[in-house]
Amino acid sequence: MERRFQVRLKEMREEATLDPRVFRDVMPRLEAFVAPFAACLKEHKQRKRAREYVAGLVSELERKNVEAIAYLHDQERQSLQKFIGQAAWDHRPLLLELARQVGRELGAPDGVLVFDPSAHAKKGNASVGIQRQWCGRLGKIENCQVGVYLGYVSGIEHALVDERLYLPASWAKDRKRRKKAGVPKEIRMQTRHQLALEMLDEKGPLLPHAWVAGDDEMGRSTRFRRDLQARNERYLLAVPCNTLVRDLDAKPPAYAGRGRRPQVPFGRVDRWCAALPADAWTRIEVRPGAKGPLTVEAAKARVSAKTDRRRAGSEEVLVMVREQQADGTWKHDYYLSNADPQTSLAEFARVTKAARRIEECLQRAKSEAGLSDYEVRTWRGWHHHQTLSLIAAWFLTQEARRGKKMDPRHYGPANPLGYRPAVA
Repeated sequence: MERRFQVRLKEMREEATLDPRVFRDVMPRLEAFVAPFAACLKEHKQRKRAREYVAGLVSELERKNVEAIAYLHDQERQSLQKFIGQAAWDHRPLLLELARQVGRELGAPDGVLVFDPSAHAKKGNASVGIQRQWCGRLGKIENCQVGVYLGYVSGIEHALVDERLYLPASWAKDRKRRKKAGVPKEIRMQTRHQLALEMLDEKGPLLPHAWVAGDDEMGRSTRFRRDLQARNERYLLAVPCNTLVRDLDAKPPAYAGRGRRPQVPFGRVDRWCAALPADAWTRIEVRPGAKGPLTVEAAKARVSAKTDRRRAGSEEVLVMVREQQADGTWKHDYYLSNADPQTSLAEFARVTKAARRIEECLQRAKSEAGLSDYEVRTWRGWHHHQTLSLIAAWFLTQEARRGKKMDPRHYGPANPLGYRPAVA
């Protein structure tokens, strides 16, 4: 395991260790927490089912699907199955309430919106949107569904805020499969970038932010970067190592005296980066670590990237970040940004660090709030479960923040000797 992940894993384990007193009166807090979300539902039974489902998602169940949650509440599963998979309640108002809460609790002017596609491995071919496609969780092509997620990251905390199911072209054009899975007629095939822009337009105004970030699947699209620029969004997006760029500050080849003046040729970012001199890199301390400060080295340059149509694009900043591994080799990451070229490398490094937080958000939601534990096949069922899972993950985030802020003096007086017994 790479050193940076070892350090972060230890930090996450320490952060996950909570004082047992955190869980005092947890059920009344959960009831109060779910209330504004349940209020978005029209029927009393639906509000009751929402509270039960979220309670099941934050419980210690090993598999947090409908059947397990129903049995946890000593109920037959049919009514809860109908609520998740068939009932015609709109999940979108609940996600709006979630975005409002996250913006209010975690909002900061330098916040970062992060987009990340994430796969859920499933069997069969009847589940909505399923097909053989890249599954990052397994690291290979697999039968899965893919959701595009929006995370919000600030100096306070980070949380998932919204989701969209990616519907492949094979599904979008298949009327029979669409009808069986309950895909609404107005839903058309959209790229993952279009889904991200849809979430940005809807939730962006509720989340104070200075940056939009994403992995290389998001950053490789010239059109996506251009669409963010048109929305006056400042982005820092990862790009693949084979991205072609032209150094705008390099001296072009000598003019031969006839024809067009030659320009600096395009080159792959990894090869261009490998040719940089040692003094082009700046060492930056990212955060304290168990074995000393965790540092990276970064460099930047003004470039023009080749577009999807093989043309020269507009001016951007190429940001390169490298980190030395345990074996002495360097791991490189590449980013393109429309930020002012004078933006500091420390700020770019901060945003790259923030962008990685969405992986922690997804891991928390999958391991603690059952994000991938659903066993529904319909369009409604997928969105209902995902929405309630994001809400459950937000509750767990709030509880973790509460644990960090806890003052032991709030929990009864000590005895005359100043001794306070440990809570079992």
